[in-house]
Amino acid sequence: MKRILALLAVFGVLCSCENHATLFVGTYSDGFYAYDFDLDKGDVLPGEPVKAPMPNPSFLALDGNRVYAVSEMPDSTASVYAWRYGGGGFDLLGNQPTGLPDGGEDPCYVSTDGRFLAVANYGGGSLAVYKLRDDGSIAPLDSLIFSGTGGPDLSRQGRPHVHCALFTPDKQLLFTEFSADAISSVDVSPVGVSNYRRRALLPADFGPRHLLLHDNRLYCIGELSGDVAVYGYPEMTLLQVVKADEADARGAADLHLSPDGSFLYASLRLRNDGLAIFRVLEDGLLEKVDYQHTGSHPRNFTVLENWVFVACRDTDEVEIYRRDKKNGSLQDTGRRIHVSKPVFVGIQ
Repeated sequence: MKRILALLAVFGVLCSCENHATLFVGTYSDGFYAYDFDLDKGDVLPGEPVKAPMPNPSFLALDGNRVYAVSEMPDSTASVYAWRYGGGGFDLLGNQPTGLPDGGEDPCYVSTDGRFLAVANYGGGSLAVYKLRDDGSIAPLDSLIFSGTGGPDLSRQGRPHVHCALFTPDKQLLFTEFSADAISSVDVSPVGVSNYRRRALLPADFGPRHLLLHDNRLYCIGELSGDVAVYGYPEMTLLQVVKADEADARGAADLHLSPDGSFLYASLRLRNDGLAIFRVLEDGLLEKVDYQHTGSHPRNFTVLENWVFVACRDTDEVEIYRRDKKNGSLQDTGRRIHVSKPVFVGIQ
């Protein structure tokens, strides 16, 4: 009997561990953090988080046990770091500068397809591409693609800005040209990215920020317009433009789909801070169904089946919401992760 009870206890621990995940939080501070999260209870487990020390890790790309983090600095110290996470700690694999002295400032986004790493440099107005070594470390800069201007808001679009870079299954690298009101793409081959660029123009004063690809639909949120644009992919035909920001705050930030693809969420800042909630229709178009107010300056967020985590920079908290899978609505649990200036949250 004792042996049976012991085996049951071990089985219970194993089952419990299957419902745990690692929550990563990037910040405008001196490091990013890894928390143990209980997916059943919707809360972090007791104990101190593990910290990876680096300046302003404002966005992370999670790839298995590897974490790539940009150091969003406004000068030549701007870099992208590679870390290995495991056994309750981080091991630094190295870092690389994010471009030329006048083209790599303020890296704000990083993504990977496992072979290459792409970094969007907001201040530098460029897209930096690197090859990854077999151990996950980052090789020296392979390509630097500069963006352009053309948008009407000279106070926001007077200089080139790039805000997002997305690898696609058909071996394209998409990126948002914020100041040109355009989505651009280049080919990705085993040897690198091409110099030939294709552009899809957005409505003027859109300010494209983040992209999301799901099946044959590409979604783009406009920071300035507060709209979400829906394109057919790969033909890049504009199908719909729908309003997310009813307050016209010109601070739209991020967008994510629910795991089943039924709902799309968009974060909005500067006024009436919160998440706009859309139902995804059968044809991939959007229908606005709800709005959830959040803490101040919700930037990045992540959506799970039952939970939504929102990084609220100006209240120094990651907020935890329970998600209704049937109607997409959110309920504030009141639970918070207290951390200085959180601007990214992701789970692995």
